[in-house]
Amino acid sequence: MSYSLPDVSTIDGFQTVAIRSADGRAEARFVPEANMLGCSLRHGENELLDHGQGVRAYAERGKTMGIPLLHPWANRLAAPEYSVAGREVRLPEPQGRFALDPNGLPIHGALPRLLRWEVDEQRGADRVRARLDWSSEALLELFPFVHELTLDAKVDEGALTLATTLRATGEDAVPVSFGYHPYLTLPGSRRQDWQVTLGASRRLVLDAQMIPTGTSEPIGERSFKLDDRSLDDGLEGLDDPPGFEVSAAGRGLAVTFDEGYTHGQVYAPPGHDFICFEPMTAPANALRSGDGLTLASPGHEHRAAFTIAVTNTARESPWT
Repeated sequence: MSYSLPDVSTIDGFQTVAIRSADGRAEARFVPEANMLGCSLRHGENELLDHGQGVRAYAERGKTMGIPLLHPWANRLAAPEYSVAGREVRLPEPQGRFALDPNGLPIHGALPRLLRWEVDEQRGADRVRARLDWSSEALLELFPFVHELTLDAKVDEGALTLATTLRATGEDAVPVSFGYHPYLTLPGSRRQDWQVTLGASRRLVLDAQMIPTGTSEPIGERSFKLDDRSLDDGLEGLDDPPGFEVSAAGRGLAVTFDEGYTHGQVYAPPGHDFICFEPMTAPANALRSGDGLTLASPGHEHRAAFTIAVTNTARESPWT
C-alpha cells in the first residue's frame, strides 16, 4: 500500500506515515496497519510519548503505548458478554482478538493487528485522514454493529488534534464507547516534580476489579504534585472545556477534550515516567451497564476530538 505523504518509513516492521507543522518543529507519526496508532509525537528534538514495549507488542498483544485508540470499548468490560441496542453479544475466545487484564477481563477493545486503516490522500504536509471499515466477520464477532471510523489528524505549532468520527453505515444504531490512551512524558524532568491538573470534579467509584459501580465522589485535589502517587481513576463532571495538564519548571503538556467526550481517565502507575489523560465517549463497562452510553442512529455519526499541546512559560526552554 502506498501513501501520498511526505514521509513514509517503518518502525518494528510496520509502515508509518508522518505529518509536520508548517514551522517544522512538531511532528506526529502514525501506524495505519496497527489501528492508526500515534507512535510518535515530537517537538523539536524531544519525544513527548512513552514508547512502552514498542509497536509490535502493541499490534500483536495489545501492549499500549503512544496514542492508541481503544475501540469498540475503552478500558475494561466486567465480563466477556454484553447486551446493548437490542443485541446479546458473547465474545469469542480472546486469542488473537482482544487482550485480557490481570483479572481476566476484556480490555481495550479489539487487538490492533485486526484494525487496518486506509489512509486518504494527503491534503497538506500537516494533516492526514484515515478510515476504518467495521464490517468484516472477524470484527462483527466482537461488536456486531456495522460502522465506519474516520480519523482526522492535524499538527500545528506545538499541538496535535485528533478528531474521530463514528458513522453508523448499517441498519442498526451503533453504541459509542471508544476512547484514547495517550502516554505522555516530559523530557528533561523527573516524575516526582510533575505538577498535575485535572479538568474534572468527580471520580468514579470502582469495585475491586476496576469496574465503575455507578456512583461517583468529589475529587479532593484537582492540582497536585505527582511525586510517587499511583493514579488509575475514571472521571466525570468534566470542566467546560475539559482541560488536563502535566508540567514541570514552566514547561508542560496540556490535553483538551474539544468535543464529544463525556468522561475521562487519569493513569500514572508508580515507577513509570508517563501520565495518561484519557478522553472517553462513555465510562468503562458502558456496553454492559448502559451508563453514559450514546447510540449513533443509522446514517448518523458521533464526532469526538481532543488536542495535545505543548505549554511553555519558561523563558529558556530545552525543548528546541
